[in-house]
Order: sequence, then structure tokens, then C-alpha cells
Amino acid sequence: MRVRTLASALTLVGREALRIVLPSWCVACGKELPWRDRTASCCADCWTALPRIAGPKCTSCALPLPDGGEAGSPVLHCIPCLADPLPLDWCEAACDYRGPMEKVLAALKFRRHDFLDDALASLLEQTLRVRGDLAFDALAAVPMGKARERRRGYNQAELLARALGRRIGTACDMTLLTRRSERATQSTLPKRARAANVRGAFAASSRVKGKSILVIDDICTTGETLRACATALRRAGASRVCAIAVAKAS
Repeated sequence: MRVRTLASALTLVGREALRIVLPSWCVACGKELPWRDRTASCCADCWTALPRIAGPKCTSCALPLPDGGEAGSPVLHCIPCLADPLPLDWCEAACDYRGPMEKVLAALKFRRHDFLDDALASLLEQTLRVRGDLAFDALAAVPMGKARERRRGYNQAELLARALGRRIGTACDMTLLTRRSERATQSTLPKRARAANVRGAFAASSRVKGKSILVIDDICTTGETLRACATALRRAGASRVCAIAVAKAS
């Protein structure tokens, strides 16, 4: 165990040293990245420009809402969620999925910028602390299909969940929520097909019974993936299920 920990630390140090010594460019704007004034692989200007969601949001899916109530109010819902809310106690998102946030998350998911995990987890932590709710027994990341995870090298939602767990002192348990089978990637499907694509796709451990679980994902688009995860956790007896994503797509 000590050997693996030391090897991991040395790898991290080596990667940090390479990013300092070798020229690199901001993943959001493409300009040369200064080694001091940056957050991971994002320059300070682009990180500051990330479109944070400051106003009221739909309690069910985290969609930003027009002015008309206090942020965090339990009665705020977007029109679709009034008719069919997600089975969540609440859903949060740190940013809108637009502008530099699109490019930052694309780098995390598709360009192996896995070292963005802690920086993005800091946004999740800030959002949770503003809400004032960190009372969870465990964190669970949205599971990725095994074949897709092997191709990518990691599950970005798991990286975010583990980084967030370290920040708030709550364990991330990837055995609580698992994917039953490979499905088509949600982003490749039209909105009307996404619910059917993930229906029944996840299974939850019986160990969630009576527990308060926070589900983490990188992007919430239609919310159907979170719906499927929450449904599995509820059926397994979780007493409370909430969710948070780095970004919410309109």
C-alpha cells in the first residue's frame, strides 16, 4: 500500500513538474498558459469567466430560473419538472454549460485532463456550502460503462466525486451504484429518446438502505440519467437522494 501511495505521489509530482517546464495552453481560450496564474489547465481569466449560476434554480433539475423567488427555495420548479420532477430531494449545478465551461469539461472528458478534477470539485464544494447541506452518508458517482471507461481511461464523474469527498470529508463509494449494461451515449440521442435509453440502466446496493446519498455527475442535460440513478437508489431503500453536477445544460 505504501509503495502504491508513493508511486502515485511521484507520478503526480512528475506531471506537475512537466506542466511547469513544458509550454502549455489554456483549454478554454487557447492562449499560452502561465504556470503561476492558472487553475489546472485553465488560465485565471477563463476560470473567473466560468458562468456560475448565482440565481434561483429548479430544485428538481437545477435549471436556472427567471427571477421570482429565493435561490434554494423548495418550491421552485421549471415547467417540465412541475409535471414530472426527478425523484431527488434536490439537484444542484455550479455553472451553466456554455462558454469556457464547455471547453473545460471537454478537456476533462476527452483530452485526458483528469487533473482538472480537484479544481472542478472546488466548484461543487462551494455550491454545497452555499446551499448549506453536506449531511450525506456517502457520495456516489454516475457509473460509466466498462468498455467506455477502458477507452477513456477513467470515469470523470468518479474523479469528481472522489475529489469532492476529500474536500468535504465524505467517502465516495463506487459500489453503491453500478451500471447494469452498456447503453448508447446520452449526448448522441435526441431528447425524447434519452429517458428510455437509461431506464433500468443502474442498480443500487442494498447497503444504501436508510442512507443519505449524494450523486455526482459532470453535466446534467435532460436529467434522465440522474432520474435513473435516483430511482435505483430509492428502490434500494435510500432515505434521501440528492444530486450535484458541475454544469447544467439548458
